[in-house]
Amino acid sequence: MPTREDDERLAEQWHDLMSRYHHTICALDRALLDAHGITVSEFEVLQQLERSGGASGEVRMHTLADNVHLSQSALSRVVASLEKASLVERAVCVEDRRSVWVKLTNAGSHRLSEAKPTHRAVLHEQAS
Repeated sequence: MPTREDDERLAEQWHDLMSRYHHTICALDRALLDAHGITVSEFEVLQQLERSGGASGEVRMHTLADNVHLSQSALSRVVASLEKASLVERAVCVEDRRSVWVKLTNAGSHRLSEAKPTHRAVLHEQAS
């Protein structure tokens, strides 16, 4: 059974983790917005589309939601913003009109490729 000291140590580790996460997210957001005009959430969605798109390049919105750390409504807003910027395309699934497909466009793929070095540089900087 954990002792009070174990609980306090665990709580302190949690606080440290959340603090590092917050600082890293803020640094990523600033760098990606300044250099590439996208937020860290938009970057994450583009990256997940690239990873999960398969041969068709399309991902169901529901599947995308399972792989990004956003609520369903936040994901919808991010995808709408990316669509407005012509970085992704959305289409209703023919077989199931309740489902929506999201696809990375050529412009989205290009923006992601340009942003990856910035993203990785910030991660390296925050890790040291």
